[in-house]
Amino acid sequence: MTEKELTNRKFYPAGEEARFAEGVPERTPQTAHPAYKLAFRDTEFLLREELRPVRFQLELLKPEMLLDEARIGSTLVMYGSARIPSPAQAEARIEAAKNGSEHDQKVAQRLFEKAKYYDEAYKLARLVSEKAIIEDGKRQFIVTTGGGPSIMEAGNRGASDAGSESIGLNIVLPHEQAPNPYVTPYLSFQFHYFALRKLHFLLRARAVAVFPGGFGTFDEFFELLTLIQTGKMKPIPIILFGKNFWTRVIDFDALAEEGTISKADLDLFQWCETAEDAWNCIADFYELPRD
Repeated sequence: MTEKELTNRKFYPAGEEARFAEGVPERTPQTAHPAYKLAFRDTEFLLREELRPVRFQLELLKPEMLLDEARIGSTLVMYGSARIPSPAQAEARIEAAKNGSEHDQKVAQRLFEKAKYYDEAYKLARLVSEKAIIEDGKRQFIVTTGGGPSIMEAGNRGASDAGSESIGLNIVLPHEQAPNPYVTPYLSFQFHYFALRKLHFLLRARAVAVFPGGFGTFDEFFELLTLIQTGKMKPIPIILFGKNFWTRVIDFDALAEEGTISKADLDLFQWCETAEDAWNCIADFYELPRD
């Protein structure tokens, strides 16, 4: 492309301008001062309190642009505990708790009872990933988790074993946290803001599987219910694994009886125990083949 062509851009791309700036031959008090840095290369400036709106925009744009480039049309989101172990780990925990307190033994037993959901999360992710559904040239129902251990790991692992890519939406926390090894590296994202992370969970979600979990799972699950209940989001299949767990920790019927939710709101989600049943719920909702 020559300089005389009308379609040739006349301004240098930002990356090239940044290289020009780095190549300044003379270092002076002026060029050495932080004020002279290009604003978009100045990390300290970007981290200032006043730049929070810009950081919000960056956390919205970066995953959105990369997911578009990856031709990902929709996702199957999997919420669940970061503490529920695999069955093998659960057995080891029971053994380790034998000499512990009564509380420790009780917790180990409870986690052992829920370890089956690690397997079901794995099976669901693998089952959906093996279907490799493509529509409008984009991949559909790509498994998406919080990128962490336990139920999240099971989801990413199931997709990986099916030969499929999967997404991990990790969050910066005060304690060390790293993505599980089954997340596809170029689809592994890290967030500073919980709000933007939760937004990206749902922007492409066409189904959500919710496994037993703690505060984080409750937060994600109830926000999803609220969005659909209030009409801010169109209905999608919400599949709740572990009826014994959920009805023990939350009395959904009591909420309806107290009048704080409508009885019809209890139809916003469906109970499920197996990966096959979960896929059948999704397939029926979207009129897809079950097999």
